[in-house]
Amino acid sequence: MSTLFSSFRLSAPKGPLDLVNRIVVAPMCQYSADEGRATDWHLMHWGNLLNSGAALFTIEATAVTREGRITPGCLGLWDDATAAALDNHLQRARHIAPPTPVCIQLAHAGRKGSSAEPWNGGGLLPPDQRGWAISGPSNVPHLPQETPPEALDAAGLARIRDAFAQAAARAQAMGIEAVELHGAHGYLLHQFLSPVANVRTDAYGGSFENRIRFPLEVFAAVRKAYQGTLGMRLSATDWVPNGWTPEETADLSLRLKQAGADFIHISTGGVSAQQKIPVGPSYQVPFARMVKQKSGLPTIAVGLITDPNQANDIVAHGDADLVGIARSFLYKPRWAWEAAAALQGQVSASHQYWRCMPREAQGIFGKTHFGQR
Repeated sequence: MSTLFSSFRLSAPKGPLDLVNRIVVAPMCQYSADEGRATDWHLMHWGNLLNSGAALFTIEATAVTREGRITPGCLGLWDDATAAALDNHLQRARHIAPPTPVCIQLAHAGRKGSSAEPWNGGGLLPPDQRGWAISGPSNVPHLPQETPPEALDAAGLARIRDAFAQAAARAQAMGIEAVELHGAHGYLLHQFLSPVANVRTDAYGGSFENRIRFPLEVFAAVRKAYQGTLGMRLSATDWVPNGWTPEETADLSLRLKQAGADFIHISTGGVSAQQKIPVGPSYQVPFARMVKQKSGLPTIAVGLITDPNQANDIVAHGDADLVGIARSFLYKPRWAWEAAAALQGQVSASHQYWRCMPREAQGIFGKTHFGQR
């Protein structure tokens, strides 16, 4: 059996989470919620990806406060109404798909909030056009022409920290097996980490120790509230001079491990429009390998991983323990089925699909022949 289709175990205070292979559906924003509430789009989307053959499915960035959304269409988990909608649609999707563990990415957009959906051009929305007031570690805008965010005071920090913990408790109540905190791509927790966005002069800005303080406080609050598998997604580099660095990422990952993290998910960029990213196949994998080696945490690699053999090599060579696939799953929702056929692996699928396999791929469902009447 290929390494990509070998099993893997993630730890958690309430007991281990066993994954049947090394493929993770990475979180992908859909911008299709109704005031934070999941809709039928999510029912269709989640049901589809729960049938992908991946070992773990991650729900998109989910805002822990209304103001923490990226766009007006972003999913939320900040009150009873958003929790009820998410739980209802998720349970329905899980009922009609093979048993698959679910992870949810909890997030706050910070200064990148109040933005238009990508297909509406992006950019900050004014209050009279569906927008709202935004906040961040400092009153430094993401783009020079944008309205600066309000710098969070002590009360604001406590409110957001508690909102993360409350959202995690809601996720636990609905049986979600894993939580990933979003500390990447220029959103609030990443904004605190990066000197590009954080120019505070108090205990939450300046030195590395101060810049990691709030993300670690959030993590500690969530760890106390949530007993399932818990990890964090980090941008390993800002891709700009004098920004957040890979070495700082590795150091923070080790501290997260000491604070009870069960995995780390390594991406890059997102905090600065000046970033220069050398995009190419597996371009972020070296950062995942470095963090894995230095922290010892189970690590997810992501970023232009599109080919089954490429994904298998990443795991087989020890660059990461798991591979995250995102847009490839939107284009090919059965990507893992094709990977299983190419690598002689097996996946689970709803029995309604058992007869769909071409002859050369038969056996990936653990069957050798499907009769037809």
